[in-house]
Amino acid sequence: MAAYKIGILVTSDRASHKVYEDISGKTIENFLNNAIEDKWNACYEIVPDEQSTIESKLKKMAEECCLVFTTGGTGPAKRDVTVEVTEYVCQKLLPGFGELMRSASLKSVPTAILSRQTAGILNKCLVVNLPGKPAAIEDCLSVVFPAIPYCIDLIEGPYITTNENEIKAFRPKQ
Repeated sequence: MAAYKIGILVTSDRASHKVYEDISGKTIENFLNNAIEDKWNACYEIVPDEQSTIESKLKKMAEECCLVFTTGGTGPAKRDVTVEVTEYVCQKLLPGFGELMRSASLKSVPTAILSRQTAGILNKCLVVNLPGKPAAIEDCLSVVFPAIPYCIDLIEGPYITTNENEIKAFRPKQ
């Protein structure tokens, strides 16, 4: 089976200008390397918090990838626009992802209620907004990832096999 592509889109003014090294995107990539058994390739981009740039990168990634994770831009700050872009470009929104991620994050930090992450379908690609902090990313991915392979099945993407020692995908019995 050929490797499928998963996008990792880091939205950060400072990381895109190399003020600091991106850790958030690497956290996502490490999680996926542990969680997925199949061969997959990362489409990895770091962009500033600019609505038009995020929109064009997200659309381009969705043409090539079955799944795109964004990290950053989910808070209430003026430059946090990732959620607005996701809602604008997706044909269907999946608000349960954001609800579950906030619920999981609230167990660690009370400011999780300020996070606005969501998910949606852009053509045949699932887009999931994740927070920017590495610990929050791991908390969020651990609770939503079990549903992601089945969602990819439903939108006619590749069959994603998980490493069940790390995370077990949920697929209803047919």
